[in-house]
Amino acid sequence: MNIGLLIAGGSGKRMGQDIPKQFLTVNEKPVIVYTLEAFQQHPEIDVIAVVCIEGWENMLSAYANQFNISKLKHIIPGGENGQDSIRNGVYSLREVYGDDNIVLIHDSIRPMVSPEIISDCIKVTKKEGCAITVIPCAEAMLETEDDYVSDASYPRDRLKRTQTPQGFRLGEICDLHKRALEEGITNSVASCTLKIEMGERVFFSKGSEKNIKLTTVEDLDIFKALLMAERSDWLK
Repeated sequence: MNIGLLIAGGSGKRMGQDIPKQFLTVNEKPVIVYTLEAFQQHPEIDVIAVVCIEGWENMLSAYANQFNISKLKHIIPGGENGQDSIRNGVYSLREVYGDDNIVLIHDSIRPMVSPEIISDCIKVTKKEGCAITVIPCAEAMLETEDDYVSDASYPRDRLKRTQTPQGFRLGEICDLHKRALEEGITNSVASCTLKIEMGERVFFSKGSEKNIKLTTVEDLDIFKALLMAERSDWLK
């Protein structure tokens, strides 16, 4: 079984809006619904679960009914930070599903995730035990200590930009979170960094520049443009 676990436990302070960014409406549809639809429509996804910010659970259920998200089976309380929310999610799923099932952990504010990205994440997870969606780093990378000046660069061909989904066997990601707590690791920024901090390797699956994370108002502008964009016929 393949489970999509959407993380919607954050308040989105950097967006600067009055409601959580995952519930902002774009073209008469909440952002989180675009993300839910991507997993709903994927033939390899069997179940969807959402880790939801407190107070928005009923709204999420209402949207799921309105937009026919029939695969949504679990709404789970969010935590104090991202690591906490993910741990809540995978622990709750383990109470229902076996350890060998695959869970794809995905930011609810990445609404442009494609079927190809989801498929490749599942494929690599089945083969290697985990899969981190990544894209190449195209920009020149500079090192700085004060966010103002730099005198050193880092080779971009050795870097990857991580995205979600990030796939794992359910039992393994639950055990990873348990061991992390025992070692005092409580605020790792992502599942991939947590795995590396615990001394383990990660494997890559294919992402896309379009798979953007909606963090700022400018990201919303890009998202709206992507929704309207059509690729020219002459492009390969």
